[in-house]
Amino acid sequence: MAFSLIDAADGAIPITALRRVQFPAWLEAAAERERNWLTAIGFTGEEGKHAVVPDESGRIARVVVGLGDSGNAGHATWALAGLPGELPEGCYRLESSPKDADPNRLAVGWALATYAFTRYREKRLPATALVWPEGADRGRVERLARAVFLARDLANTPAGDLGPEELAAEAVRVAKAAGARHRIVVGDELLAENYPTIHAVGRASAHAPRLVDILWGDVAAPKVTLVGKGVCFDTGGLDLKPASGMRLMKKDMAGAAIVLGLAQAVMEAGLPVRLRVLLPLVENAVSGNAVHPMDIIRTRKGLTVEIGNTDAEGRLILCDALSEASTEKPELLIDVATLTGAARVALGPELAALFCNSEALAAGLLSAAATEEDPMWRMPLWPPYRKMIDSKIADINNVSEAPHAGAVTAALYLQEFVEPGIPWAHLDVMAWNPQSRPGRPEGAEGTALRALYAYIAERFGG
Repeated sequence: MAFSLIDAADGAIPITALRRVQFPAWLEAAAERERNWLTAIGFTGEEGKHAVVPDESGRIARVVVGLGDSGNAGHATWALAGLPGELPEGCYRLESSPKDADPNRLAVGWALATYAFTRYREKRLPATALVWPEGADRGRVERLARAVFLARDLANTPAGDLGPEELAAEAVRVAKAAGARHRIVVGDELLAENYPTIHAVGRASAHAPRLVDILWGDVAAPKVTLVGKGVCFDTGGLDLKPASGMRLMKKDMAGAAIVLGLAQAVMEAGLPVRLRVLLPLVENAVSGNAVHPMDIIRTRKGLTVEIGNTDAEGRLILCDALSEASTEKPELLIDVATLTGAARVALGPELAALFCNSEALAAGLLSAAATEEDPMWRMPLWPPYRKMIDSKIADINNVSEAPHAGAVTAALYLQEFVEPGIPWAHLDVMAWNPQSRPGRPEGAEGTALRALYAYIAERFGG
């Protein structure tokens, strides 16, 4: 994949990227023709706007891009992301940009804007290319773009073509490409190896549930474990969703897709970690052997869980995976999941809800999210709400009967399966763009992937 980023080319059209506060001085010093043109069309350097300036013959002489104010566009990831689909065909180069506009992020934004989901319909992409910005780390930019593209492609694919078996095959492909060890536990083998909640959620489907387990890196390196929710389609089970609630459930495996993309980037970069990836993959279907509401299941940890609602299945498959992850006491444990509608109600589609049991880890992740413009918002693991998921006949219920704090109680449920002392972060994401924005087309999104990669690379010295 070239992502429309190329080596230097003769005749590349210059792009000037400016903060709004810089624009008046730049305009005053500009050539008279450019100044007159930009004044005539009313261009002011507004964030997200650009202007094509013609030369005397009517060809493009320059493109001027507005970055807005430094306070809200400090790193300018998306400054160029609106251009690939809007500029006329041709080759462009970044002639100038503010000092704080990191070239890596400018390049990432351009690359992500070239994405299109083309599995079922050809889409002609604009023939625009950008010369690599000076100082950009090409390897890092390409790794991140490939990772996000992988996550988007997987979560955009309908469940009829991407069930547990197909998603597991994709995970194996990524593992093999990196030389990683991998194994898959399938169907009733899950019971034999004590993954009862993964089996319980997935057993009603014609497509057998499974757990993908990937190991990579030096065994002596710091242990980093990633867990991703892989519900390839969610009917809600016997607590059946309405049609409107089922419409986007092909992307209920986006947590697994994001984790797989992240793992691919970590392995391609050769980061000095011992990486483990656990992907519980199921379809939450309806049949005669489906889990019933009020059934009780003994989890891998040994705790019994009462099934208050079969549509709260994501936390059930995650709890067994988190229990297994905890056995190694990793230095960092992260899970990513499209877990609750409550998180979307609280934060909307653009913000990942971050729950974390470590102040240092939370601060590091939030810093990386701000720097990478891949935002998260911290939510509380509020201990008094733990009683909301008590059960009268089991150790814990998978839902609360109260109509409050659904994202918090889901996170508190997961916390029960993470051993004390392990730094753990849980990200509850929508992983979907309801409408297109520069670099973020409508459809599946690799939410928080870039921020997580940046944190891991920074912390462990990659």
